[in-house]
Amino acid sequence: MLHAEGPLLTVDVGERTATQTNVDDLLETLVGGRALATALAYDRIPADADPFDPENRAYLSTGPLQQSQMSFTGRMNMTGLSPLTDGLVSTNAGGYLSRNFVDTGISVLELTGASDELLGVHVTDDGVEFEAVPELEEATTAEVTAHLEDAHGLGPEHCISIGPGGENLVRFACVMTFGSRAFGRGGLGAVLGSKNVKYVTFDGDAAPEIEIPNPPASDIHREAATSDDMMRRQGTTNGTEFINDTFSLPTRYFQEYSFEHAADIGGNAVEEKKYKKAACSACAYACKLPTRDEETGLETEGPEFETVYSYGSIQGVGDIVDVMKGNELCDQFGLDTISAGVTVAAYLAAEDEFGNADLAHDLTEKIAYREGVGDDLAEGVHRVHDQLGVDDYTVKGMEFAAHDGRVIQGQGLSYAVANRGGDHMYATMLRLEYGGDLDPEGTLGKADTLVEMENANAFRDTGIVCAFAGDYVTEDRLETLFDADYEDLLEIGARTVLLERHFNNRRGFDHEDDALPYELPDLDAAIAEYYEARGLTDEGLVPETTVDTVAPSAD
Repeated sequence: MLHAEGPLLTVDVGERTATQTNVDDLLETLVGGRALATALAYDRIPADADPFDPENRAYLSTGPLQQSQMSFTGRMNMTGLSPLTDGLVSTNAGGYLSRNFVDTGISVLELTGASDELLGVHVTDDGVEFEAVPELEEATTAEVTAHLEDAHGLGPEHCISIGPGGENLVRFACVMTFGSRAFGRGGLGAVLGSKNVKYVTFDGDAAPEIEIPNPPASDIHREAATSDDMMRRQGTTNGTEFINDTFSLPTRYFQEYSFEHAADIGGNAVEEKKYKKAACSACAYACKLPTRDEETGLETEGPEFETVYSYGSIQGVGDIVDVMKGNELCDQFGLDTISAGVTVAAYLAAEDEFGNADLAHDLTEKIAYREGVGDDLAEGVHRVHDQLGVDDYTVKGMEFAAHDGRVIQGQGLSYAVANRGGDHMYATMLRLEYGGDLDPEGTLGKADTLVEMENANAFRDTGIVCAFAGDYVTEDRLETLFDADYEDLLEIGARTVLLERHFNNRRGFDHEDDALPYELPDLDAAIAEYYEARGLTDEGLVPETTVDTVAPSAD
C-alpha cells in the first residue's frame, strides 16, 4: 500500500531537544496524515491531560500524495487535544506548506513541552534550531510572515504560525499557514500558544522518493485544469443562494432559517470582488478567492461559504465588504472564522445588535487580545452562553457550521455523534442531502451511510486529498493510487474514528455527549442505529475487545 515515508520528529520546546523515531510500522498500516497522527496522539497524550498542559502534543503530518504534483494534494493534517471540545481533534489546511514540509525528510512533527519564552522553531533536513522571538509578542500573522522573510528569507509557504488569538489562549484560535490558510477548527492555535511557540518553519532538500501511479495522477490533474465547475469561480460560496432558498441559511443566531440579504454576500457578490486566480500547491483546480474592495482598499482571501454565514447571516450582516473584513481580521489574529463569528453572533443576540458589523469587528479584536468582554467570548459559546442568556448552539463545545441540522437532518445526526462536535466536514452528510441523493428529512435509516462517510473522510484526511476532489479522485482512482482495495482504505478510516472516540471515552465522553441543542425526529433511535453500525456499546463506548485490535502499540 502506498504510504508516507520518513521518521517522526519530536520537538520538546521546553527542553529545546529534537529526536527522531522510526514509525515505518505505523506508516505501512496507517498511510500517514490523520490516521498516523491520531494513533500517535492516542498513544502519547495522557488521558487526563489538560489541553493547555505541556503534556498535550500537537502533530503536523503529511500523506504520500504530498510527494506528487497531482491536483488536490496541497494539504496537511494537524491533530491534538482540543481546548474547545476537550477531546481529540484533527483539522487540515491547504496552501503551499506540504512540499516544504516533506523536503525536511520527516513524515510527522510532534510538538510537546512548553517554552519559558516566545519561540520560533526552524526545522530543516539538517536538524532543528530554536529562536527566541520576544519582538513578535502578539504579532499578527502578516507581521510574522514579514519577520521570516526579512530575517530568514523564508516565505509564508515555509511556515505555520499563530496570531494574538493563539498566544492569548482563545479556545478557537487556529494555526495559520501561507498567510490565510487555516488549520481552523478546535483551537490548536491555542495549544501552540500554551507552548509559547509563535511559529515553526520547514525547509530542506531531503524529500523521500515516493512513486505515485500515473495515470491516474495525470488524468486528475488534467481534468482539474479543464473543469468548468462554478466552484473554480466562486469557491464554496457558489451555493449560498441555493442553500438559502431551498434549505436553510442560519440567520440571526439561529432565530431564522433564511437571510434576506443572501444574494448580497453570496457567490456573485464574492466573484465581483475577486481580482485574480489562486490555488493550493500543485493544484490546477484553482478555487481560491483573492478578493479586493477598491473603495476601501481591503484585501483578503475569501470569504468562503462558512464565513459568509459566520460573519454574515448569523450576525444579520448583509454587506460583502463587512464580511470580508471579518474574514481578514480572523486571518490576521489567527481565529477560526466559524467559532469566532458564531460567538460574536451570540453576543449580538444578547445585546439586540444584529447587523452591527462595526461592533462585530470590534468584538473580534477584543476576543483576540482578551480585552473586556472579549475575555469571556474567547471561551466560546458553550462556556459563555449562560452569562449571555442565549441558547448553547454547540455540540461537544464546538460551534455549528452553516449547514443547519434542523433542516438537513442526516447532517444533524452527524453533528450529534461526530467525535469533533459541530463540524460539517467530519462526515459531509450535507452533500448527499443537498444533492438529492438522501432525503433531508428524518434521521432513521441513515446510520450505515453516516459510518461510511465518516470512514471515507477520515481516509481522505490521511492520504491526504482535498475535500473538494470527490468528482476527480474517485473510489477506483483511490484504489489505483494507493494500490489497495477501497474497503481496505475505509478500514483505515474506521480505525481512526474508533481511536478518536476511545481517546475521548477515556476522558469521560459517552452517549450523553452525543446530543443536539434542538430536537430531531427519532434522534435517540438513530443514534442507537449509529452505535450498532459503528460497533459501539449502548453507552457510546468503544468495546475493549475492539480497542485491542485498533490501538497502536506503546513505544
